[in-house]
Amino acid sequence: MSADAAARASNGARGDTLVEVSGLKMHFPITEGILFQKSMGAVKAVDGVSFTIARGETLGLVGESGCGKTTTGRCILRLEEPTEGEIKFDGVDLLTLEGIELREIRRKIQVIFQDPYSSLNPRMKVGDIVGEPMYVHGIEPDSKKRRLRVRELLTTCGLRAEMDDRYPHEMSGGQRQRVGIARALALEPEFIICDEPVSALDVSIQAQVINLLEDLRDKFGLTYLFIAHDLSVVRHLCHRVAVMYLGKIVELADCDELYDNPQHPYTKALLSAVPVPDPEVEEGREHIIVTGEVPSPINPPRGCVFHTRCPVAVDGCRRDVPEFRELSRGHWAACPEI
Repeated sequence: MSADAAARASNGARGDTLVEVSGLKMHFPITEGILFQKSMGAVKAVDGVSFTIARGETLGLVGESGCGKTTTGRCILRLEEPTEGEIKFDGVDLLTLEGIELREIRRKIQVIFQDPYSSLNPRMKVGDIVGEPMYVHGIEPDSKKRRLRVRELLTTCGLRAEMDDRYPHEMSGGQRQRVGIARALALEPEFIICDEPVSALDVSIQAQVINLLEDLRDKFGLTYLFIAHDLSVVRHLCHRVAVMYLGKIVELADCDELYDNPQHPYTKALLSAVPVPDPEVEEGREHIIVTGEVPSPINPPRGCVFHTRCPVAVDGCRRDVPEFRELSRGHWAACPEI
């Protein structure tokens, strides 16, 4: 079965599909020269990614740094123009929209950035940062009513209302990320892309922010694409998890199924690296060490992209791209040796 069909089938029993990504590719061209630029190749950051997200669902997108997770999110936001593929939001192809149509649908799709230090304007007060989207989109032109709405959002996100008069540098990292969440909620979106929203925070603060995101999802009926590299964080929040390696999705399953019964060798290696707090259990666990370096996305390997580091690779893995197939109900993987 094709990756597109697999993505739709894996979401078939979950109800209304809100986001559908099919065959998404993002190849960044490499050029040489200034006046007369010559193409020297391309960085294949995302290379044929397909998945769906149901309304009210949280899909985790995990993988090591550089695998294409953030680029996938940026393509959905139209911050990058994809090389190929289709991105549908509530049945509308985002890649066909321009101008006012794109502006209108962007109100429904928001993002929480990874770094709470660089994603907030240091010259603006918190109240202006959260209120700016409402002003730009003309949701609340009255400044007094807008300020009341901003203070309400800050309270909803676990901050004191009077913090609207502070500058970002007067707040901690966790507080700044809550401001970023409040800003994302300002336009009352349906879908939020969370781009590693807790990776820059202390572990104790991470739990608070994850719990906040979970409460907000239930309260406002939000849908998340949760991008992360920390699998222990993903398990608490996500309904399904897609594992990404070198621009491709190699495994997709319900969260508990993926953690309890991983099938792809890369997924097994990722999970074996997650520490267990019980020393006896940790000592008895099998630790899978992935050898070698991640291949360059400029010239990815033929066949299975993981075969250069895979402990169970055979000759066929070096020649043929593995089929993304259903191993059990809702559990998909791309590995011929399973």
